[in-house]
Amino acid sequence: MRMSILKHCLQAALMLAVPLGGALAAPGASPAPAPKGSLVIIGGNLRADNADVWQRIVLLAGGPGARVAVLPSAAADPAPVGEAIVGYLKQYGADAFLVPLAVKLADSDFRKVADDPELAAAVRGAGGVFFVGGDQARITQALVREDGSRSAVLDAVWDLYRNGGVVAGSSAGAAIMSSTMFYAPNTVFATLRGGVTEGREIAPGLGFIGDDVFVDQHLLVRGRFARMIPAMLKKGYKFGLGIDENTAMVVDSRRRVEIVGHKGALLIDLSRATTDPASGGFNVSNAVISYLDRGDKYDLGTHTFTPSEAKASGKLKAHAAVLRDPVFSADILGKNAVVELMENLMNNRRSEAIGIATSGRNTALPELGFQFTFSKTRDSVGYASAAPQSYSILNMRLDIRPLDIGQSLTQKN
Repeated sequence: MRMSILKHCLQAALMLAVPLGGALAAPGASPAPAPKGSLVIIGGNLRADNADVWQRIVLLAGGPGARVAVLPSAAADPAPVGEAIVGYLKQYGADAFLVPLAVKLADSDFRKVADDPELAAAVRGAGGVFFVGGDQARITQALVREDGSRSAVLDAVWDLYRNGGVVAGSSAGAAIMSSTMFYAPNTVFATLRGGVTEGREIAPGLGFIGDDVFVDQHLLVRGRFARMIPAMLKKGYKFGLGIDENTAMVVDSRRRVEIVGHKGALLIDLSRATTDPASGGFNVSNAVISYLDRGDKYDLGTHTFTPSEAKASGKLKAHAAVLRDPVFSADILGKNAVVELMENLMNNRRSEAIGIATSGRNTALPELGFQFTFSKTRDSVGYASAAPQSYSILNMRLDIRPLDIGQSLTQKN
C-alpha cells in the first residue's frame, strides 16, 4: 500500500527540498572526495540461492565475518523482511545485523532512530549496508530529515561508502542509488502518455552512483526501459542503467560496472537524442540502447564495453546473418520482449525492427499507442556465447513516436 494522500503530499514537498546527492551542502564547502567503496544494485526478487550476488556483497564488505547492516526501511513489514535478509547474509558468511529504522516499524519513532548516535556508529563501523525492497519513498522518508538534510544514520552510510564499504540495495534499494528515483510512478504506458512530474512520479534519491546516471529496476520483466526515457529527458540525464530481477550491477570505485547474477541490464544513452516539441505526444529520436549480459563490464567513465569471457571470441559478423524475416514485437513492453527483439535483429540481415506498445484491450483509448523503431547502425555490435547461448548487444538506435492504431487501420482499409 502507498502512503495516504496527505502523507504522500507532505513527503513529496519535503523531498523537493533535497538537492541532487541527497543532502544539503554547506555553503562554500569543497566537493566531497570520490567514494572508495562499491555499489551492488539489484533489480529485485533476489533469490536466496543466487550465490554470485550474495557472495559478492559479503566479499566487498570485507569477506567472511564482515559486518553488514540491513536497513528494512522500504518494507511494509520491516521486522520479518529485514530478519530474512540478515539470515541470507549470514548463510553466505557475513556477520549481519538489523538496523531498526523504518517508517512502518511498530512502536518506533523513525525520526529519533535515524539520529541515534549509537546506531549511526554501528552502521559506520560496518563493512557494508543492505537496503531491502519495498517502497523507495519510505527509505528517503526514514533517512532524510524534514529540512532535507541527512540523518545521522544516512551520514554513517555515506561514511561507510566513502571509506571503502559496499552499499547494496534490491528493488526499492536499487531505486535510491541515483539522484533521481521513481517515487509514485504510473504504469509504463501511462508514463509514456503523461510524462513525469517532480515530486509525484519522480523525486530525489540518495545519489550513491552520482548525479549523471539514472537507475531503474525490475527492468526486463516489467518492460520498464520505456519509462526510463521520459524521466531521463525530464531531468537531463544522458545515461541510464536498468537492471533486471535476480541480477546485480556491481559498480566499483572507478565506476566500472559488472553484471552479476541471472540476466542482465539495459544501458540507455541519450547524449545525441532529440525530441520534437511540435509533435503531439511523447517522442524521441536517436536514442541508443544496449543490452549488457551477465559477466559483461562497462566503464561509466570511458564508456567502453568489455564482453564476458564466454563471449570474448563470439563477436557477431553482420554479413554472416542468414535470417531475413521481418523483426516485430506486438508488445514491446512485455517480459523480456525488448531484449528478444534486439537479439533477433542482430541475427537478421534486416536493419530495422518494430515494437508496438498499447494500453491494452478494455482500457481507455486502446487504439492509441507508441511505435518503437530499433535500427542497426555502423556502431551496432553483438556478442554471443555458445553454451548456454546468450547475447550482448551494443549501440542500437531507438526512435519512439506516438501511433494512432485505429487511424492506421482505417487508412489501410
